[in-house]
Amino acid sequence: MCGICGFSWEDQGLVRSMMNTLHHRGPDDQDCHVGGGATLGQTRLSIIDLSEKGRQPMVNEAGDIFLVANGEIYNHLALRRELISAGHRFYSGSDSEAILHAYEQWGEDCIKKLLGMYCFAILDTRRRRIMLGRDRLGIKPLYYHHDGKKLIFANEIKAILQWPGYQRGVDLTALYQYLGYEFTPAPRTLFEGVKKLRQAHYALFDLDSGALSERPYWDVHFAPRFKQPGEAVEELRSMIKTAVRRRLMSDVPLGVFLSGGLDSTTVVAQMRALDVDPLRTFIIGYPDPTFSELEYAEDMAKHYDTLPTVLMIPGLSVDDLEAAVYHLDEPMTDLSAIPLMLICREAKKQVTVVLSGEGGDEVFCGYDRFLASKLTRPLKYLPGAARLGWAVSRLFKDRPQKKGAVNMFKRFMEGAVLPAEGEHIRWQYFLAPGQAEALFNDQVRAAVDFDAFGPVKSILAGCDSRKRLDREVYLDLKLNMVDSVLMKVDKMSMSTALEVRVPFLDHELIELSAQMPGDFKLRGLETKHILRQAISGLVPERIVHRGKQGYSLPVKNLLRDKAQLRPLMEELLGASPLIKNYFQPNAVRRLMDEHLAEKHNHNHVLWALINAALWHRRFMEGAAL
Repeated sequence: MCGICGFSWEDQGLVRSMMNTLHHRGPDDQDCHVGGGATLGQTRLSIIDLSEKGRQPMVNEAGDIFLVANGEIYNHLALRRELISAGHRFYSGSDSEAILHAYEQWGEDCIKKLLGMYCFAILDTRRRRIMLGRDRLGIKPLYYHHDGKKLIFANEIKAILQWPGYQRGVDLTALYQYLGYEFTPAPRTLFEGVKKLRQAHYALFDLDSGALSERPYWDVHFAPRFKQPGEAVEELRSMIKTAVRRRLMSDVPLGVFLSGGLDSTTVVAQMRALDVDPLRTFIIGYPDPTFSELEYAEDMAKHYDTLPTVLMIPGLSVDDLEAAVYHLDEPMTDLSAIPLMLICREAKKQVTVVLSGEGGDEVFCGYDRFLASKLTRPLKYLPGAARLGWAVSRLFKDRPQKKGAVNMFKRFMEGAVLPAEGEHIRWQYFLAPGQAEALFNDQVRAAVDFDAFGPVKSILAGCDSRKRLDREVYLDLKLNMVDSVLMKVDKMSMSTALEVRVPFLDHELIELSAQMPGDFKLRGLETKHILRQAISGLVPERIVHRGKQGYSLPVKNLLRDKAQLRPLMEELLGASPLIKNYFQPNAVRRLMDEHLAEKHNHNHVLWALINAALWHRRFMEGAAL
């Protein structure tokens, strides 16, 4: 793992500044290549081949192709054998070197050969071009700024900001989308002119013409081949084990995040079955039991005889919040982001690699939003029912616990009243009808098309299935997972130079899941039906049938607490230039008042505004890191 960066001209001073900004991603070493009309840089976190031979940038035998890469190539040994047979010479044991020779052998089609999580840049001085690549699921991020002539890129935006030629500005469409989704859908970022290279895409930049083209190389295709869940159980069980085994590849100590939920417990069970010893587990707990899964996690740590490390999180410090905003580059307000950063700090004291259960909910329909979408279907036959239910729900005050009947009813109706074109993402979207028009000022309203589900419609245009659950899984994999969940995992873990691997996002496992009908995953009201069947007997039954809880912070309560986040909220949202420049301050104040009075839970929008204000202060107002 590492930080990578580069650009389409030669400048050693700039690349060193960019590498210094990425030092936290790769504290073990750093180096650069300047020549051939371009520049590449890398900061190294040594995991495979710890020797000097594994250093980057790597160069081929002829000395005309250079590589910087971030991630892991799990099939590098098989690729190595194939490429050696074709006449290539390897100089290291690094998995990244397989990318270099694969490009020599197959050109840009090399990316189709790679199995893993990665982003990379290749400078080809023969063809006078740069190739950028990102893995199929988007586990590793890669950003770029292209002004029509020049290209600059890095796997964190803050490195791009080191170039004085980039003029910082706020992308107003991205700001609108962020407030509803709590993240910025690709390819936009909150920085005007900086784009994400999309998952399963590569880009080619011509050093002579300055032209840039971005191309897809993989997608999820739905083609059911099973008729009954029982037919798929053994194949799924075997595939999960294979996915975990692949991610044990390491020359450094590794561990696993354990929440006591279905997905993380499955990963722990497979690691134990694969004889990982010692098996180190890392667990989060909160004083409020309605937000905490500590009891279940400690139970599973004992059951599998692991070496547990428990981190209790009593609250949230402003220092931690500001650190998270800095490392995320652009705000995304998943309430588990800061707890993840904190547990990564603890894990890094013992290991360099951890496995995680991320992705299981997206692939096997584990979120409440899948259920909500199914339950809301009858409302379409009752004109006005959703609007009436929403009006009734607003008569109830918010309750302090995470869920509960009242809170769940209110949240269900908040999603149900949104346009049906939002699919199940309606329950992960946090701007009520008309709220954007009330919150944003005239400048934003004039510049932005307030199409809440434009990104949803754009993504679904690429789905080859008309079936509801297939389309919802496709949406989760292409939207929330990549731009929220995986962004959080990469940035929070790499802030401490910790690598996180996600077996449930093995692309072959996802392809297998896509061969199963939707009701294998959501059968009746049981989420993850096929996964529960596959792990029955491997995981204790008390976990097999557990519902999802998650490990998010109780932010809604912290925002109401004068000893916690309330002073910060009132100070930031009352004084931030971001609020004054783009929002209606009176409308923001009204949201705060309703939240503080517990009339409604506005924590999602308020938390998004707080994070955006901190981001603006850090990256825009002073225009310096």
